[in-house]
Order: sequence, then C-alpha cells, then structure tokens
Amino acid sequence: MSAAKEELGDSRAVRRFDRYILSQLLTLFGFFALVLVSVYWVNRAVVLFDTLIASGQNVSVFFELTVLSLPNVIRIVLPVSVFAAAVYAINRLSSESELTVMQATGFSPWRLARPVFFFGMIVAVMMSILTHFLVPASLSELTSRQKEITENVTARLLTEGSFLHPTNGVTFYIREIAPDGVLRDVFLSDQRTDDHTTTYTAEEAYLVQDESGPKLVMVNGLAQVHTLTNDSLITTNFSDFSYDISALVDIDATQRLRLEHLSTYRLLFDSHSVAEELETKRGWVVYEGNARIAQALIVIVFPLVGFAMLLLGGFSRFGVWPQILIAFVLLVGLETMKGAVSDPVGDDPNMWPLTYLPALTGCVLVGLLLQLSARPIRFRRKAAS
Repeated sequence: MSAAKEELGDSRAVRRFDRYILSQLLTLFGFFALVLVSVYWVNRAVVLFDTLIASGQNVSVFFELTVLSLPNVIRIVLPVSVFAAAVYAINRLSSESELTVMQATGFSPWRLARPVFFFGMIVAVMMSILTHFLVPASLSELTSRQKEITENVTARLLTEGSFLHPTNGVTFYIREIAPDGVLRDVFLSDQRTDDHTTTYTAEEAYLVQDESGPKLVMVNGLAQVHTLTNDSLITTNFSDFSYDISALVDIDATQRLRLEHLSTYRLLFDSHSVAEELETKRGWVVYEGNARIAQALIVIVFPLVGFAMLLLGGFSRFGVWPQILIAFVLLVGLETMKGAVSDPVGDDPNMWPLTYLPALTGCVLVGLLLQLSARPIRFRRKAAS
C-alpha cells in the first residue's frame, strides 16, 4: 500500500512538473507573439495608414483593414515566437537547475521533451486554425474591401479644395463639387513620363463609368504639353475631352483571386478547376494546400529543436549562445528546404509528399539530438576511440 501511495505521489509530481513547464512555455509564447506581432503589424500599419489617408479614407477604414490583415501577420510570426519561447524557457529552467534536478531523479531527455511536445501541439492547433480558416477568410475579405475602396473613385478623387496624388506623378484638384455632381474648375497634371508633362484644366468635368473603366469627361478646357527635351509648350483648347482614370485606381490588381484566398478543401480536392480558374499550374494549387498542413507540423518541430539543442549543450549558466545559434541555423536550413521543395511540387503535383520533407527532416533531427543527449558518455567514448 505504501509503495502504491509513493508511486501515486510520484506520478502527481511528474504531472505537476509537466504543467509547470507547459505554463512557462505558453506564458513566454504569448509574450513573444505579442511583441513580434506588434512590431510587424505597426510597420505594415504605417504604410497602410499613409496610403488610405492620401486616398481620402477615414480612420475607421484603416482599423478595419488592419484587423483583417492581423491573422496573416500572426501566422508569419508564430514559428519565430514558438522557438523563442522554448529557448528562453528552457534556458531559464536549466540556469536555475530545475531541469538538472529532474535529470538527477531519472528523467530521460525524451521524457523531459514531453511538455515541449505538448506545447508544440497546442501551437500547431492554433496554426491550423489560422492557415485553414482565419487567414483565407480574412485575406478574401481584405481583398474585397480593397476592391470596393479602389473602385470608389468618389472617395479617391472627389475631394474639393485639396490637391490629391492618386498615383506617383499625377496631381488632381477640384475647386468645387456641385450638388448635381458637376466638378467645377478641375486641374489635372500628369508627370508620369520622363520627356514631357501634360496638364489639363477645365471649367467643368463629369465622372462617367463604362465597360473599360471610369472616365473623367472635361468640358471647356485647355491641354498643355510641356516637352522637356526642347523646352517647348503646346496648348490645345477643347470643348470636351475624355481622360481614362482607370490607371489611377488600378482595379485589376485588387480584383485578382489568389490561392491564399481559397479554402484548403478546394485546393486539395478541387485542384483541377482551381488551376483553370486562376490560370496557373495545378502543382502550385496542390502545394499551397499541403503547405498549410506542413506549416502546422513544422511548428511542432521548432520548439523541440531548440530544447534538444540546449539539452545537448549542457546546463551551464554560460555558453548557451552557441547552442542557440546552432539551433537557429538548423531552423533556417529547414525553412530553406521548404523553399527548395516548392518548385518541384509546383511543376509536378505528384511530388506533393516533398512538401512534408522539412517537417520530417526536423523530426529526425530532433530524434538524433535527444538520442545524443541521452547517451553523451557513450558518444564521447566512441569519439575518443
């Protein structure tokens, strides 16, 4: 009976140890993810803010678009966050001799890796939710909203009393917009060519929409062409003139459907029709679907590589940076391998198993590192002999 109670007490202590390490990993993961997402998101938000404000949009549109871009930002920084959290947590536990005590009680490296594996599984579930559901839905909605904003020429160009720059080299000005939609005293300068500048001024103008895109019809105006090579000026009076402004709003760039917008089910089980719809190779469709699954698997490998590498290096208060650097280089190698297998799969969809090669290589690497950590003396003896 006493032996059974002692064994039960040991198992409870082991479970508490697992929960303790797991809580440390999750806490640090939340911190690193928050910091990295904030940095990455702020950098992108500044560019988006300048673009939207220059286009005449309000702040609510800015917040809407930044929220829609957030899932993809989280997906990008998640692997880095999970690796940083694992390395920091394991290094702190080893420096405080907590892992040393557990090893002294008979814990093998494989057993110590269990909470790290559970940690990787939890983050892999998060990554799966992002890659299969949140990111495609948010990117699709983001493209739809950008399309609406781009096609809304009124929001981009119809702002009276302000000089607008809808694209590089173009300046647009309207003195007044009448209640019936007539634009009065219009100024348009086109400096997109190197050899000449064209300036249009008109008493009135109208925005019309046809099959080829939006047009600006100017009435009773003057066109001035300034040739820079010989410094000459040619002026032409016109009673009405149509100017194509579709190039200023770049509608085609936002209307284009991409693989990132589609569901994983369509990518894997309806790849032929998707390839025809997007006019791309079927291999790239298959690769995108399998890459989403592989992303979740590689997230499990990242913390285990950091853990195994620190465990192999020993539990010293100094000298862990070489192990961290080696672990980082190994992960960069796995990411490089992921990019290397994309082209073969893109050319031949039957090569789709190569998509999982980086995750499989990472698992083998973790196994080797943990095996070396479990038998370091035998390894040194073999090396000495």
